[in-house]
Amino acid sequence: MVTNPGGGSSEAGGGPVRHIPVLLKEVLDALQPSSGKVVLDGTFGAGGYTSAILAAGADVVALDRDPTAIAAGQALVAGHSGHLQLVHSQFSNLADHAPAGGLDGVVLDIGVSSMQIDEADRGFSFSKNGPLDMRMSAAGVSAADVVNRAKVAELIRIFHFLGEEDQAPRIAHAIEKRRAEKLFETTRDLAGLIELVTPRKMKDKIHPATQVFQALRIFVNDELGELAQALFAAERALKPGGRLVVVTFHSLEDRIVKKFFSDRAGKASGSRHLPVAHERAATFNAVGKSMVAASKAEAEANPRARSAKLRAGERTSAQAEAADMSIFGLPSLASLGKLGG
Repeated sequence: MVTNPGGGSSEAGGGPVRHIPVLLKEVLDALQPSSGKVVLDGTFGAGGYTSAILAAGADVVALDRDPTAIAAGQALVAGHSGHLQLVHSQFSNLADHAPAGGLDGVVLDIGVSSMQIDEADRGFSFSKNGPLDMRMSAAGVSAADVVNRAKVAELIRIFHFLGEEDQAPRIAHAIEKRRAEKLFETTRDLAGLIELVTPRKMKDKIHPATQVFQALRIFVNDELGELAQALFAAERALKPGGRLVVVTFHSLEDRIVKKFFSDRAGKASGSRHLPVAHERAATFNAVGKSMVAASKAEAEANPRARSAKLRAGERTSAQAEAADMSIFGLPSLASLGKLGG
């Protein structure tokens, strides 16, 4: 099974893999945590980045939208009395949890955690039969709601854009036919249908259901929208000199981060054939290389690191700009609110 995202697990050997923070050294090099600084970890998960930041002497405000991660992290909170605040929140709301004086750093590790992947009843993995759920927050519209209620045209767009699935029309029409007879309830229900519709070929490196499951997970949790809003929130919450560090595992996520830093680098608006209409001050300056990938050694030791990309920027003193979602060019997809049961 190919998973990834921030803390996912590899099941090639038949069992879960211990959580290993991806690009940890590179994240710390970019963040530069130290005593007296306050860093916000927007994706607490199993606490890998948070533990390392605390060890470097900084105080941490850690967020996670998954209540199980918050519960599991209480031992770490107890062990760092006064230095770690753990909050149940989506990272798009990170500015609401920043101290009045601003943050010295923000780190975001985008994707599904190994804890979520390894729990069958969360419905993220088709290799473990369980409810077709996929909700990181354990609330709201589930993957089953989407599969059973979305129009065929909406399913095609979701599978094609968010999963980059070439067989999206064939799979969507098969789903429509099947749900008219019996609604989808489990991960095996959906994975089994996809296997019948698009059988695995000898040359295929991934299971036929991989990209559809990825698309549903991203859609159900509004992962791209959450990421975009988190970048805007970090821009508002960081003090001058503060660092924003983002680790992504998928091209769609990396594209959003890349576009954000490019847009915030400061540029003149208007046509090259006309005088400059407006000079924009940069709100972020690049930190190190524009993109950092895992070393060959880390990728071999930790399969989750193979697709990881790190981008970082340092906040300037310029005023934060408007949260304009149009800079990302995201498509208009079905409304989650209309698909609930």
